[in-house]
Amino acid sequence: MRLTQLRSFYAVAREGSFTRAAEHLHVSQPTITTQVRFLEEAYQVELFHRRGRRVQLTEIGEQLMQLAQQIFSLEGDAVALLGDAGKLRTGHLRVAAVGPYHVTKMLVDFSLRYPDVKVTVSTGNSQDVLDRLLDYSADVGVLAQLVRDDRFLSVPFSQHPVVMFVPSTHRFAKRRNIRLTELQGERLILREQGSTTRKALELALAKAKVEVDVVMEISSREVIREAVAQGLGIAAVSGVEFVPGPNLHMVGFSDTEIFTYAHVLCLAERREMRMVSAFYDTLVPAIEARKRKS
Repeated sequence: MRLTQLRSFYAVAREGSFTRAAEHLHVSQPTITTQVRFLEEAYQVELFHRRGRRVQLTEIGEQLMQLAQQIFSLEGDAVALLGDAGKLRTGHLRVAAVGPYHVTKMLVDFSLRYPDVKVTVSTGNSQDVLDRLLDYSADVGVLAQLVRDDRFLSVPFSQHPVVMFVPSTHRFAKRRNIRLTELQGERLILREQGSTTRKALELALAKAKVEVDVVMEISSREVIREAVAQGLGIAAVSGVEFVPGPNLHMVGFSDTEIFTYAHVLCLAERREMRMVSAFYDTLVPAIEARKRKS
């Protein structure tokens, strides 16, 4: 098997058609077709189901696609490493994060140091971030929790207090802080199971033996924000994620500290790759500053 054949297969798999793959690689469609057919005939496998102009990966095609992603990701690292003699004058950093608020400060610092590097950010839940790291579609990930898995290296970056936000008509709306026990019996709107903000709040409530009335579970931050504004309940949010609004009021806790954390992680096997290493290096000043404050 030649790399050009695998590259043709990979392009068809990503583009979903032989025509678009040929356009992407700037070659003729017959060339792409011949390269893929050689792989199928040489190894006596079927890599695609042909449906008119569209194609769909077979089971063996899906498995080869995963390997191809790793191969071309590593190829990209090798080209970047050799291309400009260790200086990040070009390149592409792919970041997967659980939310934009946790990653913004990191990206500002990185872009100031490496303005010519292209940065793309994808967001999703914690499992999405881990999956993107594992299939090499992301270089670094940002989570709001610590991952205990030897496949990953994780560095704590920052901590953020959990606060409540309430509608302007709520009895807490004229206060800056409340006691945790004042949440007794309150109508709460919670994030989905697995949310680190929810977990932090629930642990604090259980420790204080405070019982609340959970009226909704919503996975979308935007929908929760609207539900609170409409007076359906109150909700917890990481302080850095709170978006002010005319009908919303943020209130902190006076008698307890509840935090969420931002952790930066990568595949352990890729920690020394140039782009990943450069990103981690830009985190050092902020991490050291936080340690001095604590």
